Amino acid sequence: MAEIQFEEVISGKPGPSFLTGFRRLFYLVTPNETTFQTQEEVPEYIEQATPFFVMMILVEYVVATLKKDSSPARLNDSITSISAGMIQLFTVIFLKSVYAFLYMWIHENLRLLDLPWDSPVTWWTAFITVEFFYYCFHRMSHEVNLLWAAHQGHHSSEDFNLTTALRQSAFQHATIFMVPMALVVPPAAYFVHFQFNILYQFWLHTELVASLGFLEYVLNTPSHHRVHHGRNPYCIDKNYGGTLIIFDRLFGTFAKEDEKVVYGLTHPLNTWDPIWLQVCHLTHIWKTFWATPGLTNKLAVLFKGPGWTPGKPRLGCIEDIPKVTYPEPKYDTQIPVVWSVYVAGHFAMAVIFYQELFAVAEYVTTLACLGRIAFLIWTLSSIAAIMDKKPSAAALDLSRCLAYVTFDVITRLWGPPAVLLPHLLMNVMLGLYLASAVIQGVNILASVLKDKAVKLE
Repeated sequence: MAEIQFEEVISGKPGPSFLTGFRRLFYLVTPNETTFQTQEEVPEYIEQATPFFVMMILVEYVVATLKKDSSPARLNDSITSISAGMIQLFTVIFLKSVYAFLYMWIHENLRLLDLPWDSPVTWWTAFITVEFFYYCFHRMSHEVNLLWAAHQGHHSSEDFNLTTALRQSAFQHATIFMVPMALVVPPAAYFVHFQFNILYQFWLHTELVASLGFLEYVLNTPSHHRVHHGRNPYCIDKNYGGTLIIFDRLFGTFAKEDEKVVYGLTHPLNTWDPIWLQVCHLTHIWKTFWATPGLTNKLAVLFKGPGWTPGKPRLGCIEDIPKVTYPEPKYDTQIPVVWSVYVAGHFAMAVIFYQELFAVAEYVTTLACLGRIAFLIWTLSSIAAIMDKKPSAAALDLSRCLAYVTFDVITRLWGPPAVLLPHLLMNVMLGLYLASAVIQGVNILASVLKDKAVKLE
């Protein structure tokens, strides 16, 4: 590991040109440029799109700030959304190869058709099939309580902007539900269209794009997707499409944006904690399962809709959905500006560690990857605790900063560096973590002295 330099790891992977990368976000590609014979040849389109995600998020923020009738993204909500996306990708590191192997094995041994890899017919078949399977999977994620437990995290934001697209669940992987496609669609074609289906959905998460006219009849658009993210009664369980809206129209799950949408869950979480966001509905299912009498009813808790209770229809009653008014109050804890800067700084360092993790994942041991992931989760939890103004936030963050400083110093003295970042950046980050530990230590001491003074009074 000591022989590997970070610059060497991330070099040699040129990205697309600006125009190519930008049009990929909108599925504006041709069969000729996105057809490959083997799965190994398929580019990492989602990974290559990261700079374009950042660019579009910044542009959206500037435009929303300048427009009088728009609300720019909030720091706390955006950090939570991006944190959830980071946590989701941690599991991808370990599961991606498993899904790829399973898909390729089924296609190699059980396929029903031999579609030529270089035919436009194969390309279009993959496009439509991925979209159909995504519609089915997405609909199941709303109508089956266990799957909703994984998916609800994506709907937990009370804002709707491009960072919301990154708010994903660590437990939800559409790939496993796409595996039956291997009976027909070649692996390379599947991996191309699965990525583009996901990429296309990024730009749908914005309030800045109004109706797109006649395109609304065929394509999924921001207007349609705003409905999907709404908690207004007319929005519930509607508009499941990824790239297209035709399957929603065919199967009766389409709803037009007729009134102002209020976003989020019908029962808001009221926290910025990305870990609780992942597991909260699982804990609700666990409690409901044991509290519900009868084996049949217990199984129904798992496999019927999240709104089901004994005596109700499979998906529950729409009358049970709380009515909303606009503007609906949002969860929005306020912290001093200095702490907002502190949070933003540590989140920026977390993003640096996150990029380093994915850059070196194939070069380091599984234990080293797990150690990086554990520290990143610790960091994201500490940041959320500060934003939530939890009493334990200072102690949690102090322990994290001290752990980083201790581990960094030990590895510098007795072995290779713990992370593969430029030397100057490592020194700057060590100084920032040391200063942060002092700040949190002083913060805790001041709180203790204040409590003692109150008791003496």
